[in-house]
Amino acid sequence: MLNLPGTRQIKHLQRYQHILNIFVRHGFGFVLNLLPTERPWLQKLRPQPLSEPKTLPVHFRIALEESGPTFVKLGQMLSTRPDILPPLYIAELAKLQDAVPPLPWEEIQKVIEDELKAPPGAIFDTIDPEPMAAASLGQVHAATLHSGERVVIKVQRPNILKTITVDLEILQEMAHYVQRYTPMGHKNNLEEIADEFANTLHAELDYRREARNAERFKQNFSDESGLYIPQAHWAYTTKRVLTLERIDGIKIDDLPALKAAGHDLEALAGYAARFVVKEVLEAGYFHADPHPGNLIVMKDGAIGVMDFGIVGYLSDEDRINLIRLYTVAVQMDARGVVDELVHIGAAPPDVDRHKLVHGISTLLHRYYGLPLQEISAAQFMNDVRPLVFEHRLRLPSNYWLLGKSLSMMEGIGRQLDPEFDIFEFSQPYVTRLIARTALPGRRQLQALLHKGLIWADLVDELPRIGLRVLNRLEEYHPIPIALDKLSLDRLDKLVTRLALSLIIAGMTISLALVLSTISNTGDWLYATLILGFLIALGSGIWVLISILRR
Repeated sequence: MLNLPGTRQIKHLQRYQHILNIFVRHGFGFVLNLLPTERPWLQKLRPQPLSEPKTLPVHFRIALEESGPTFVKLGQMLSTRPDILPPLYIAELAKLQDAVPPLPWEEIQKVIEDELKAPPGAIFDTIDPEPMAAASLGQVHAATLHSGERVVIKVQRPNILKTITVDLEILQEMAHYVQRYTPMGHKNNLEEIADEFANTLHAELDYRREARNAERFKQNFSDESGLYIPQAHWAYTTKRVLTLERIDGIKIDDLPALKAAGHDLEALAGYAARFVVKEVLEAGYFHADPHPGNLIVMKDGAIGVMDFGIVGYLSDEDRINLIRLYTVAVQMDARGVVDELVHIGAAPPDVDRHKLVHGISTLLHRYYGLPLQEISAAQFMNDVRPLVFEHRLRLPSNYWLLGKSLSMMEGIGRQLDPEFDIFEFSQPYVTRLIARTALPGRRQLQALLHKGLIWADLVDELPRIGLRVLNRLEEYHPIPIALDKLSLDRLDKLVTRLALSLIIAGMTISLALVLSTISNTGDWLYATLILGFLIALGSGIWVLISILRR
């Protein structure tokens, strides 16, 4: 460890120098200027001419690959964050591949034995020493249980946790310095980004979490015959070893093999779309890495889904915000889009609204008049990235994960069925989501009742609170105010009328919104909504007349 004057201690100095040396060698010598002024240990590092005539984004990707698994994962995360890096870097980082040479079987066997507290042969009938896949964090082997059931074993690489822990500490140190001492740090909350990345990567290293993700997906899609989620085997799953049911089939993008096997490509497109739409709009819990390698078509025609290490979350509020953004966008309302971005906290306080409105208007007119089925989610994401970077828009990270997932699934769907319209397919799900969040269900009624009780308590307490406040004021600063029972009664009526006005206003606005957004409902439901709206509106008029008469 080394103490730098006026700075925090820098740990793991040798690894720190090694990483900086890689980036300096690839043309990023200016990063040295981001570090504290007193840095004698950096004297050996000097900016060097680039060894190959590649662009800086290409060199950035290669530098990340050479720096090890933590930085490859960092690059993959940054490829989904156009609010941090320029579009050229985003496009280049999308090429990062998390594939490494496999480890010898003896090292993997030792991890299995240490984790399961028994020799692999005592648990598994057979294990293929040749891995099915090898990535930076672990590798996967085919096996069978003594019961004859076919499984896959995902085994974490030895010492990978120690390596990643060191690298994450270095990244957090770098984020700390850049955050505090550079103009870039003033524009981006890099410490928060580094902490979020560290939490995500640590979660990915816990295979028990991946098993829970698989279970949750299996439960969410238990009624979908066109989708299949493998079963987790908890008896043989630990933090570093994951055992899942093995499923076989044809990769979903291998069209010649699918046709030769007699699969219905249009039906498969429908299954894939239902997987995405249902997980996003109904569950709010989605697979964040649905590339073709993780989706296979099984013998019975169902789509088998694999690899649940990376998932995204959307609350009801997130989903409604996305629908509101979509609604104002299709109406070509650029100002409405900006208002929604401000509403969800995506636009910074000092954003140039006029310039942002102009940029969004230009983007929307690029798609004006196009049929929805001709609009590409992937192309739209590419078009919106420069706007996001220029205006430093801060959409939640799960929104970008969702955009990446939709782009992947769109590519798969259009390969299977070029005429498939995802927007038309998703319309019933959108309608149900609006109805579920806008109409008062059991949870909403409970929340409304709770808030009503709070308001009732407040209305009941306000006169006594007011009296105590006035008594205290009278004690320290005598004022010529006399409160009698008549005054308290008037105050009570005033507060009651105020509370009633707020409740009626909320009911009227909510019902108006519901009526304007819900279609294809039954006559009885629509009539009930109209009646409720008229009652709320009449109550509001009654309160207004009461106030005017006073």
